[in-house]
Amino acid sequence: MPGASKNVVVVGAGISGLSAAYDLERGGVACTIFEKQARSGGVIETRVAGECTLDCGPDSFLAAKPEALALITELGLENEVIGSNDHQRTTYIWKHGRLVALPEGVMMIVPSRIMPMANSPLLSWGTKLRMAAEYFRKPAVCADRSVAEFVIDHFGQEALDYLAEPLLSGVYGGDPARLSVASVLPRFFQIEATYGSLVRGVLSSRGKARSSGPLFRTLKSGLGTLTSALASRVKVCRAQAESIERREGSGFRIRAEGNWMEADHVIVACPAWATAELLTTLDPMLAQWLGGIEYSSSLTLSLIYRASEFDGMRAGFGFLVPNKERQRLAACTFVGSKFSHRIPDDRIALRCFFGGTGDEPALGESDETLITIARQELRRILGLTAAPIEHVIARWPRSMAQYNVGHAQRIADIRARAAEIPGLHLAGNAYEGIGIPDCIRTGRQAAKNILATIS
Repeated sequence: MPGASKNVVVVGAGISGLSAAYDLERGGVACTIFEKQARSGGVIETRVAGECTLDCGPDSFLAAKPEALALITELGLENEVIGSNDHQRTTYIWKHGRLVALPEGVMMIVPSRIMPMANSPLLSWGTKLRMAAEYFRKPAVCADRSVAEFVIDHFGQEALDYLAEPLLSGVYGGDPARLSVASVLPRFFQIEATYGSLVRGVLSSRGKARSSGPLFRTLKSGLGTLTSALASRVKVCRAQAESIERREGSGFRIRAEGNWMEADHVIVACPAWATAELLTTLDPMLAQWLGGIEYSSSLTLSLIYRASEFDGMRAGFGFLVPNKERQRLAACTFVGSKFSHRIPDDRIALRCFFGGTGDEPALGESDETLITIARQELRRILGLTAAPIEHVIARWPRSMAQYNVGHAQRIADIRARAAEIPGLHLAGNAYEGIGIPDCIRTGRQAAKNILATIS
């Protein structure tokens, strides 16, 4: 029966939890967020150093997914929105001791333009011929399998090593031999079933999908502007939620810092491993399934240079280092080239990314050690010898959900099990997408479900 009022607890003040709480407050529902960190925003964090605006976690979101732009507009931040400088977008891949430009028109792993790929030194002629022959592949409905199996099946090992793995590493930081193609590359998985050939499918749909602007968008003052705006509109309690139990009759009891709070609904919007710990008493089986979702760690190191002293190669938006060639550094972004308004003309900021397969990125190493490693790598790749004038380091332990083979079925089971517990709602990056728009969608959907119970 719908109730006249509800009391809701949200666990986690990342973008998912903040989005949920924002909608609940607007709907007139009392809501308290428990967040153990001293700040809100989760992995979204913006810092200013050396007059540079630096995002320490994700630096942008896909413009094609509408949820982020919709929320930004509702908050009155639409004038802050800027796009990536796609007219000068070039990404490089480190191969055999040199930087090679990613050919124009490559859509993750699939070439949508023939001549740029044919003329590129990134892949051998053997791989290029295999891509050409793949055009004639017949439709096939296949079960979920690893990204590695999928890419090798279509294009071979080299395409996996120098396209799929480096491009996915910055998003998932995972192992293509374990990641689920159905969950990580759902569009290509569907194209395979419809066309057989990924190349033919992409070329067939190319004319239908007209770009309406930049591929990536962000906020001029950093993505932290979004989470700060949300946090200012909701009630955040700086306390760690420790357990969630059923209340006698209906609803829940939530223990935080040794104290108990009662709620009719609970939205758990933290990593799956933390959610599992909270639900151990409430539902051991659900907790076990949630705990089975793996996470990887990452670390970003932003180095700021005087432009007049920067003696390294300029490399477009930045470069990716395939695991096959990686020592420690997985990727590097030229922040000012990717986004205007972030970096003054007399500065150059490099955002170095550590993480990915085989490197739990030295979260315990000192700042000095990490800077030394980064400078050695940048000297090797860019020929950069200049010393940075400032730096910003952000460590993100167990923050990147791994959508391993069978992920979709695992999530279906988790959702079905959670639905048997009235008032329990799950949100975050562990379920149906790890990007900012995906997290916003899960948080707002949880709020929508609660608001639907109110007459």
